[in-house]
Amino acid sequence: MEKIDARKLPPEALEHIRRQAFVLRKQGYTWAHIAEVCGVHVGTVLKWARRAQADSIDTVIKGGQRGRRHGSGRTLTLVQEEQLRLKIIGSNPAQLQLEFALWNRRVVMLAIKQLFGIEMPIRTVGEYLRRWGFTPQRPVKRALEQDPARLKAWLQDEYPKIVTRAKAEDAEIYWGDETAIRQDSHWVRGYSMAGLTPELRLPAGRHGSTSMISAITNQGLVRFSFFEGAIDADRFIVFLKDLIQDAQRKVFLIVDNLRVHRGSVPFPVEIDFSTNMTIGGTTART
Repeated sequence: MEKIDARKLPPEALEHIRRQAFVLRKQGYTWAHIAEVCGVHVGTVLKWARRAQADSIDTVIKGGQRGRRHGSGRTLTLVQEEQLRLKIIGSNPAQLQLEFALWNRRVVMLAIKQLFGIEMPIRTVGEYLRRWGFTPQRPVKRALEQDPARLKAWLQDEYPKIVTRAKAEDAEIYWGDETAIRQDSHWVRGYSMAGLTPELRLPAGRHGSTSMISAITNQGLVRFSFFEGAIDADRFIVFLKDLIQDAQRKVFLIVDNLRVHRGSVPFPVEIDFSTNMTIGGTTART
């Protein structure tokens, strides 16, 4: 009779064969005969018998977890895995003296070498990152000049005053920004936990051959304009004039601390610069 490779059978079929084997043993049959009837190797039924003596027949019939134990055979220990995960989540490569802005498989491989002295293949690094729930994501960009503490304080203290004043004066609040439009921009990605977008810290300056300046209200109304070349104070003033003309009402415009936002206004339009909070990369002007 052709022997069955018990490792390839589903758990339910194996449980049935084991139960049959012990029933036959109880009836007085030899292990060799039982192996022949069940279609498995005699060494397999003898292994079942030894386990039954050490534990119980019911436990052997039910069987245990197949394959390697969870976590066995891994290059990193559980402690090392946790240390590395916390490094990736809580810091950036530059903080480990690695000359990269974002985490990728090669950077993690270098970090493993630096932290634990282990040479790990890049494919294995990818398996660890996937197991931990890390995915390559496009980062959100933050200005290096921004001061989160002062920004939070401004939002809590100054911004409510602007909202109150805008309501009282029937004005509209806009949030302004500029961006350079480039076709050759490189969209980098870096590994981070799923749902946790990585952050790329960059200088606040804008560069590029074509620029867009825009303003959006809290209700989602967007007004924008395009310019050839970089944004300067004169072009910003032109946009202010167009914004006021289209809004047909008083405008409170909140912009960042870009240098062109601090130019003079040489045209007869009421613009109140009395509220001017510079928040390390964010300036509020009304």
